Amino acid sequence: MFIELSLVGIFIGAMAGFFGIGGGMILVPVLLAIGFEIKDAIGISIIQMVFSSVFGSYLNHKKGTLIIGEGIFVGIGGFIGGFIGGKVTHLVSDNVLQFLFLGLLLFAMFRLFFSKNHTADTETKTLNKAVLLGIGFVIGIFSITLGVGGSIILTPILVGILHYPIKKAVSAGLFFVVFSSIAGMISRLTIGTIDFQNGLVVAIASLVGVTLGIWMKEHVKDTHHKMALVLLYIFATGMLIKKMWFL
Repeated sequence: MFIELSLVGIFIGAMAGFFGIGGGMILVPVLLAIGFEIKDAIGISIIQMVFSSVFGSYLNHKKGTLIIGEGIFVGIGGFIGGFIGGKVTHLVSDNVLQFLFLGLLLFAMFRLFFSKNHTADTETKTLNKAVLLGIGFVIGIFSITLGVGGSIILTPILVGILHYPIKKAVSAGLFFVVFSSIAGMISRLTIGTIDFQNGLVVAIASLVGVTLGIWMKEHVKDTHHKMALVLLYIFATGMLIKKMWFL
């Protein structure tokens, strides 16, 4: 199991670094497929997201692709939302959560697909700090409730509404995962346990993958990076629809 979890960690880390995602939407189904229970899988996913997002954000900052400024306010909102999300999961039915998440995914995919390809010198838009906190708060609730990092929703907002270049939006999305995943882990620990033994195996291995993923992100054209992201959204939407109507 150690080897399998290490390989899974490297793969998920590469996805996190390249797409700026927490990796939960891929990791949780993989862990279920190799025999973990859903609660253990989500716990392991949260640990992995903490490690990969912190390390990945450090690497992105060193490379100059991470805009921390306004991301702090979105992140604080995400932290509060993530903490609450870890506690209210049992109060909302799975069907309601799934339909709401599907709507957010479709909105995010639409915004990303029809957004312009902004260059590094494009002037980004700004929003009121309270609005940024609110955006982070809502995304944080959904992300931790569903065991994902939240950047899958945030990145298209940054690209489609605030005119972030795709690579900087991906870096900001991964930075957001730092806040939501740490909050989610704290929240989960207050109401239950997390499989730290297996979680640390996946998390430490993911650091290798994150390094590889960020290297690939820096060496791919923006247009190709955007299309890869769109394909990821299509995959995630298809997986959710299959779960909702065909399982």
